[in-house]
Amino acid sequence: MTRTIRKKREDDTTRQDLDLLTDHDVYLFREGSHIRLYEKLGAHPGTVDGVDGTHFAVWAPNAAAVSVIGDFNGWDIDANRLRVRQDESGIWEGFVAGVGHRARYRYRIVSRQDGHAFLKCDPFGFATEASPGTASRVSHLEYAWGDAEWMARRHRANALDAPISVYEVHPGSWRRGEGDRFLGYRELAHHLADHVLDSGFTHVELTPVTEHPFYGSWGYQTTGYFAPTARYGEPQDLMYLVDYLHQRGIGVILDWVPSHFPTDAHGLARFDGAPLFEYADPKRGFNPEWNSHIFDYGRNEVRAFLLSSAMFWLDKYHVDALRVDGVASMLYLDYARQPGDWTPNVHGGREDLAAVAFLRQFNETIYREYQDVQSIAEESTDWPMVSRPIYLGGLGFGMKWNMGWMHDTLEYFQQEPMQRKNHHDKLTFSIWYAFSENFMLPLSHDEVSGDKGSLLGRMPGDPWRQFANLRLLYGYMWGHPGKKLLFMGGEFGQRRGWSHDAGLEWDVLQYPEHGGVLGWVRDLNQCYRREPALYEIDFQSEGFEWMDCHDAENSVISFVRRGRTTEDIILVVCNFTPMPRLSYRVGVPRAGHWQEILNSDATLYGGSGVGNFGGKHAAPVGAHGQFQSLALDLPPLGVVFLKSSATGD
Repeated sequence: MTRTIRKKREDDTTRQDLDLLTDHDVYLFREGSHIRLYEKLGAHPGTVDGVDGTHFAVWAPNAAAVSVIGDFNGWDIDANRLRVRQDESGIWEGFVAGVGHRARYRYRIVSRQDGHAFLKCDPFGFATEASPGTASRVSHLEYAWGDAEWMARRHRANALDAPISVYEVHPGSWRRGEGDRFLGYRELAHHLADHVLDSGFTHVELTPVTEHPFYGSWGYQTTGYFAPTARYGEPQDLMYLVDYLHQRGIGVILDWVPSHFPTDAHGLARFDGAPLFEYADPKRGFNPEWNSHIFDYGRNEVRAFLLSSAMFWLDKYHVDALRVDGVASMLYLDYARQPGDWTPNVHGGREDLAAVAFLRQFNETIYREYQDVQSIAEESTDWPMVSRPIYLGGLGFGMKWNMGWMHDTLEYFQQEPMQRKNHHDKLTFSIWYAFSENFMLPLSHDEVSGDKGSLLGRMPGDPWRQFANLRLLYGYMWGHPGKKLLFMGGEFGQRRGWSHDAGLEWDVLQYPEHGGVLGWVRDLNQCYRREPALYEIDFQSEGFEWMDCHDAENSVISFVRRGRTTEDIILVVCNFTPMPRLSYRVGVPRAGHWQEILNSDATLYGGSGVGNFGGKHAAPVGAHGQFQSLALDLPPLGVVFLKSSATGD
């Protein structure tokens, strides 16, 4: 990032005129189409006429005066005043000699409106001081990447027809070091990669690592849209984490939050004494549910800021996908609002047209620049075509979290088994819409936080039944169409709900039932990655066929998953009661032998051992509309996967 900064005019020697910005940059910024503003605004170390220092540039159109203060000038408000550009861009800039890497700084901004002065961190700052400090730090982004092999092949790892099994991680609470300290990014890299490889996941998703003042927000109240949180290290340390995961063959997804930002005084809120990044109208610019501000998606400069943030993490940190948080809150003007507390759009509707346009611009931009990444929407409503192309009228995301599946499935599993027959539609309804979007099935941090408790703790019955139910839940999930996401701790059946203030309960792995859950997840992931029928046609109805979805009385469902070739067929049968179903007949689309490749009730997982002795031969007995069928022994609260080894129908 170090560079030689040119003068605007050869006959002007004042350093305040030294500039990284061109007139074209300013034009694109004001148009809302600049996608790499981080190269122009913020703090950039460089050399001018042989003098080392840093060039500062900040957007503050409502300011009467701006100065940069820091360690280098004793926080003197008059020592380094910035100069506003004479092009109506509202950008203030200047060069400060002697300022280098890791220097702390803030902008002191004087409001033109009322003359009040306040201190702000840099919206484009690449690093910050450690909490509770709020100053930005000058930082270069130089790093020697070693992930060329991964980058060359990640188009396959991220493809919609690839196996994608995501392990969601909150870095501060995944594992703690001695004295309950945070693990740094570099230390986390090695432990995390080993665990992810052992448990078979293909990708890691990090809850937001963008700088956030309140640790309890889990990163979702972001102030540093270009800065990794200093809680776990420097920018290069986060790069090392991504690099190391890539070198071990693991993709990295980053949670990114363009839906809102916190009210902290040092952040984006009323940045130059007036609403700037947020809408001025509180009916549009404030989210009452999260007590945070909403970006002004109709303002060109704000769109350029957000687009540049998205590109920054793809460009500089080699992130493989962005999971966009809170999309529903962006799409609806009445989100979390009562009647009368929101203003309809120009057509009288509740849709935020500016946010829709921004999301389409965001997806169009990242897929134009990177054909081998993904964008993933956390969108909790039935907004149509979230993951469909823009030219068809969609929002252009690559995938969407299936929140409906998650809610229905967990509601079903919390029922006592003998009552599940009355809730059978909770299982079967998801297939009615399963192929309307490119869905990812999420069991995320939101399902185990607060007073919800752990997934294991939400399962009914005694401990044996709880563990059996949890294994059944995962088996059903891995068999169901859609990519997979599981929050940390779920893979070994953590007992307590998740707390950001403590590490996971790793000590429970000494107990066989918890080790059995981890072994089951490991084998599910290995089977999932090995069998194209389970992932190749995730998003088309051709990849799925019910064998029987009507047996509510016995709480049994059975379905077939198909790959692109006729050889790839997997049968999944789930028994949601604790009663074994012996010689239970299931129709199958093919004669021959069906090998039992997974059984959640196997003794090595902590089950009772009910199964089919490695497989069954189909008999010419009609069932479920098929000419062939299997007489299966279904384990209690269990799921079996069987693979056809026949060569023809």
